[in-house]
Amino acid sequence: MKNLSPLQTTQEKAAFMGGQQIAGMPLFIFLGLATCVLFSGWNGSLPLGMVGALALMFVLGTLLTELGERIMPIREYLGGGTILAIFGGAALFEYQLLPVQAGQVITNFMKEGGFLNFFIASLVTGSVFGMSGALLKNAAMRYLPVILGGVALALLSVGLVGSLMGYGFKNAVLLIGLPIMGGGMGAGAVPLVEILSGPMQMSSADLLSRMVPAVVIANTLAILVGSLLARLGRRYPSLLGNFIPMHPFALMILAVAFIKVSGLLPRRYEQAAADWYQFVVSNLTPSLLVGIGVAYTSIPELISAFSISYFVLVMVTVIGGALGAALVGRMIGFYPIEAAITGGLCMANMGGTGDVAVLSAAQRMKLMPFAQISSRLGGAVMLILATALISLLA
Repeated sequence: MKNLSPLQTTQEKAAFMGGQQIAGMPLFIFLGLATCVLFSGWNGSLPLGMVGALALMFVLGTLLTELGERIMPIREYLGGGTILAIFGGAALFEYQLLPVQAGQVITNFMKEGGFLNFFIASLVTGSVFGMSGALLKNAAMRYLPVILGGVALALLSVGLVGSLMGYGFKNAVLLIGLPIMGGGMGAGAVPLVEILSGPMQMSSADLLSRMVPAVVIANTLAILVGSLLARLGRRYPSLLGNFIPMHPFALMILAVAFIKVSGLLPRRYEQAAADWYQFVVSNLTPSLLVGIGVAYTSIPELISAFSISYFVLVMVTVIGGALGAALVGRMIGFYPIEAAITGGLCMANMGGTGDVAVLSAAQRMKLMPFAQISSRLGGAVMLILATALISLLA
C-alpha cells in the first residue's frame, strides 16, 4: 500500500465528496471547523475579541451566504446571500437561536474593535490605488451633481406623496426624506435631531422614534433595489453606454486620491494595496455582512414601524433618490445604473454598513470609494440642506 501525503489524502477525500468546496476549502474540513466554532459559541467558550468574533462571523457568514445563493427566490429577487447573511445573522441572535453572549462578542468587535472601519479602509485604499490616475482626475468632481440630483428628486417625491396621503409635505420631507438621504444614523439622523428638535417643537426621543424606522426600512429597500438594478443592468446592457468610470475623494479618499494622482507612492505599494483589497473583498465580505446584521439591525424595530403608508413614503424616497441620480448621471456621462446605486441608494442607506450591503447585493464592490463620497460628503450636504429647509418649511 502506497504512502499518501496529507495533501493527497485531503484531495482524495474532497474528490470522494464530489469535489464540493466552501470558502476555498473542502466541504468536510469546513463543516468540521464550523462545528467547533458554533459549539464554542453555544456553550460560552468562544474567545473574546477578534479571534472569537471573526471565527463566528466567518462561519455564519459563509453558511448564510451559501444558503442565500442556493435558494432561487432569495438569490434572484432579494439580494441572495447578502440579504440572508444580514437578516439571518440578526434573527439568530434576536430570537436566541444562538446565545446572546456570542452575539455580544460580534457586536463589540464590530463597534469597539473597528472591524467595519478596517474593512472600508481596505476597500477604499485598494480600489483607489488600483485605478488609473488620469481616470480619477476626470471623474472626481463630476459626481456631486449626481448626488444632488438624487436628493432633489427624493425629497420632492416624498413631499408630494406625503401631501397626497395626508402625512403632510413638511413632515414627509423633514421626518422621512432627510434622515433617509442623510448618510445613516451617526452622520445623518442623530445630527438632524439636534437641528430639527427646536423648530419642529418635538423632543429628541420623539424625533428619533420617527426617523430611525425610516432609516432602517430604507436601508433594506436600498439593498433590494441594488440587487434589482444589477439584474436590470445584466438584462439590458444598452443602458450602460457612455460611462466614464466614477471614483472618489472625501477625507481619507481625498488623501489617497492625492497620493495616487501625484505619484508619491511607488507603484509596487499601490499594487500591494490593490491586492489586499481583493483579498478582503473575496474572503471577509460574508463575515462583515453577518456583523452588520448582528450589531446594527433590529428586526423588532423594523416590524413595529411597518405600516403601508409609512412604507410607501420610504419607498418613494429611495426610488426617487435612485432615479434622480440615474437621470443626472446619464446627462453628464455616467452609467445610469452605477449612478443610481452610488449616488442614490448609497445616500439612502445606513452609511458605511449600508454601503457594503448595497454594493455587495449589486455586485459592484469596486464602487466603494464612490459610495463613501455619498455617505460622508453627501451626509454633510444633507445637514446643510436641512438647515436651509427648516427656514422654508418649519
